Amino acid sequence: MIEMQDAAYGYGAEPLLSGLSLHLPPGSFHFLTGPSGAGKTTFLKLCYAELLPTGGHISLFGHTATGLARDGIADLRQRIGVVHQDCNFLDHLPLRDNLALPLTVTGKGSMVQESNLTELIGWVGLSARANAFPPELSGGERQRAALARAIIMDPDLILADEPTGNVDWDMSLRLLNLLVELNKLGKTVVIATHDLALIRAAKQRVQARVLRIQGGQIISAGADL
Repeated sequence: MIEMQDAAYGYGAEPLLSGLSLHLPPGSFHFLTGPSGAGKTTFLKLCYAELLPTGGHISLFGHTATGLARDGIADLRQRIGVVHQDCNFLDHLPLRDNLALPLTVTGKGSMVQESNLTELIGWVGLSARANAFPPELSGGERQRAALARAIIMDPDLILADEPTGNVDWDMSLRLLNLLVELNKLGKTVVIATHDLALIRAAKQRVQARVLRIQGGQIISAGADL
């Protein structure tokens, strides 16, 4: 699904990440850890072609990232759901309409998708909040809404950047359980987090592997929990 061969990325003269060689197979579950500023968000951006490698090679779903045209990248991203660190919604639209935006943008909105949207909102426990506006939502509700929006297109790969960073422990576990359920449905999941307690909590729920970024490299890729 994702292959990196000696991949690197740098914002200046010195690369932030280098020597990245790994394989993320379909249906796998990974945690990405490392200190603040280590490059976790940059790594995720490389995984959905928001950034292109400045060295080495990255293959996404069998396509070389640097060889994709704009339309190719757009098609690729329909197969990838991203839960960003900051949950940005359009404050003037109710939650339901915010979640449906990816369907509208891609022209895939229909009665079938509307039915699926209702089911999805229920799955993340937000049925009673479907018509609420984003400023009215709690932090935990916003995070669950962000997850719902990320998977509305039924992606093969889910990338979550610190999805539990602004919620309490009970909500962290609830979000983790939702991501584990998605993995059991065959989705590949990558969670960037500094929360080692969350990784330990996952041990009883899923067979996960840890990728740790330190000094610009992955130093313990493949470590089982």
